[in-house]
Order: sequence, then structure tokens, then C-alpha cells
Amino acid sequence: MKAMILAAGYGKRLRPLTEHTPKPLIEVRGKPLIVYHLEALAAVGVQDVVINSAWLGEKLEAYLGDGGRYGLCIAWSREVEPLETGGGICQALPLLGPEPFLLINGDVWTDYPLGRLLAKPLEENRLAHLVLVPNPEHNVAGDYCFTNSAGVDKEEVSGTLAGPVAEAQLAGRQSYTFSGMSLLAPQLFAGSTRGQAFPLRDVFAPAFGAGRISAELYRGAWCDVGTPARLAALNRP
Repeated sequence: MKAMILAAGYGKRLRPLTEHTPKPLIEVRGKPLIVYHLEALAAVGVQDVVINSAWLGEKLEAYLGDGGRYGLCIAWSREVEPLETGGGICQALPLLGPEPFLLINGDVWTDYPLGRLLAKPLEENRLAHLVLVPNPEHNVAGDYCFTNSAGVDKEEVSGTLAGPVAEAQLAGRQSYTFSGMSLLAPQLFAGSTRGQAFPLRDVFAPAFGAGRISAELYRGAWCDVGTPARLAALNRP
């Protein structure tokens, strides 16, 4: 299975740190964020990784190269201007091939065991499987809810997702935050146009209504390293 790491954003909320350093190369505990993902992918046997680049992309490519030192083969999907999450994936589809692929946001830090996603191929008729986490302070409203709220207090939760979150919450369901990690089928982007910028949630929306997205809840370590304060908190001894 191939993997893609989203790494083309400006990192505006992390300025001035990202004025001269691409966000995925910001260090957490002495190591660039994206290196944690590359090492985790190599550890579970993934060999081919696609990374999109735009803002300071030349610095990111110079640092990571072809991925050989991590035991990986990196292919670069270069964007003149960032195409957002959905547009970036759509642009990279020719490099990803026809099979489902693992997707990771380059600006998250986590100890989630990626082998869990590799061990669970998409169920028949599913277009995506998402990893959700409990809502952090910066996203208390959450993103998505399970269609059935039973069992949400268990250590392992999985099921079909409902959306949008506002409607699901009105039905009394607990919401959770999308971790930025998922397993996606290329067919999810069948109606999308390459070269256009759009968020990933735009292609999720119709699939929710058709019951074609599943998810699991992860309660381990996870952080969206989106601000200097969150970065500082992760780097505290």
C-alpha cells in the first residue's frame, strides 16, 4: 500500500517559525514532524510515499530527498500554490495509483499505530476510513459523529460516520475530531477536477449521506501542531 503525507501548506498560524522553514520540518522533541511519519511508515512496511509540496517546497525536498535514508521511496507532487487538502490529494492521484492509500496530515504528532490501518482494508462499498480522536480544546465542537453512539466509552470504537456534525449533535450523538489520518479510495475523488483547490471535507460530504465512510476512535497521544503554543507544549520536558 502507498501512503501520502500532506505537506504543502503555508503554516500561517505558526509564523514566524514557518517564514523560512516549511511546517513539516518544524521540530518536536528534536526531530522534524514529518520524519516521525516517515519512520512510522517504514516500520510497518510501507515503501512508497507521495508528498505534496508548495510553500518552501525546495527546502522540504532538499531535506528529505528520495527517502532512501528512511528506507522509503518518495515521489513529489509539486504545487505552484497550495491546493488545500482535497485538491492536493486529487493532484497527486496519478502517483498514488488505483488502490486505496494511507493519508497523513504532515502537521500532526501522534503515537497512533499505523499498522492498524494497514491491517483493515476498506470494507466493500466504503470510500474512506477515518481515525477520530477526542475533541481537543481548540476544536470542542468536533468534526464528525458515529451514526450509532452506543459504545463510545469503550477503548475501541468503530462504525459508520454521520455528517454534518451539527445535525448529528442535535440527535444527541457525541462528536469527535478528525485526526488527519485515514485510508482513502481514489474513487472518492471521481467527481473532482485536478488543479483546483478544495478541502477534503468537500468530497467526504456526499459519501457520508451514502453511508460510505467508516471510522474508528483513537484515545492515545495526538496533537495538531498548528500554533506556537501547542508546539511549545509538546516540547516541554
